[in-house]
Amino acid sequence: MKRCRMNNGESVKNVIAVANQKGGVGKTTTSVNLSAALAGLGARVLLMDLDPQGNATMGSGVEKHELSVSIYHWLMGDSTLQDTVVATVGHYDLVPSNIDLTAAEVALMQFDEREFVITKRLSEQPHVYDYIIVDCPPSLNILTVNALVAATGVLVPMQCEYYALEGLSALLDTVEGIRAKANPNLEIEGLLRTMYDARNSLSRDVSRQLIQYFGEKVYRTVVPRNVRLAEAPSHGLPVMMYDRGSRGSLAYLALASEMQKRHSARA
Repeated sequence: MKRCRMNNGESVKNVIAVANQKGGVGKTTTSVNLSAALAGLGARVLLMDLDPQGNATMGSGVEKHELSVSIYHWLMGDSTLQDTVVATVGHYDLVPSNIDLTAAEVALMQFDEREFVITKRLSEQPHVYDYIIVDCPPSLNILTVNALVAATGVLVPMQCEYYALEGLSALLDTVEGIRAKANPNLEIEGLLRTMYDARNSLSRDVSRQLIQYFGEKVYRTVVPRNVRLAEAPSHGLPVMMYDRGSRGSLAYLALASEMQKRHSARA
């Protein structure tokens, strides 16, 4: 079953790149569960899996090994967005990914204006999504740069640990460079503290530093360490479909609500 919400009169309101070049900080967990939570609040959501590992695809209940069309084909111009999108159990649409996407990293280098491929592809077909969430790979490669050039905002999931601030500075430098050269409208959507353990003094110290330096850019919502969050992907489900009452589920529902309120306040 496939679907794609599109028409000829509306375009997307928010393109949010979920990015951090440090692995294991909860990018895919955040991308999948934020998409499901926003959809649960009534938003029209498209999740783009821009990681060749295809974890967001599997976590959305779509078998990456059985795809005949994926985000690779869409990027290369071999398929339309409508032909690439699939429905998910989380009530959001998905542009799925698999290992084919590794070839795009090489192929894109041959394109003119290669940083603008996602921007161009999105502009080719109007659609009516309120949010496009892009799950970026754990590196600042051409795929991530494409996402940042197309994005209106960057959501940065990060653990409150010793090396977190060092990794963040590299991403912020990249964002500044892209803002200066390719996308002046790019903003830091927010910093999200993930896998948070309030009993850990280091977590509390780093959290305080983030708030001190970034103020309101730090989301009030904190995502705790939660077994249900870790279990849900193996069932191909967002956590709110797996255990809606779990702490992880409640955290992402709170994040979605906080994000919508922020956007309403800026409108």
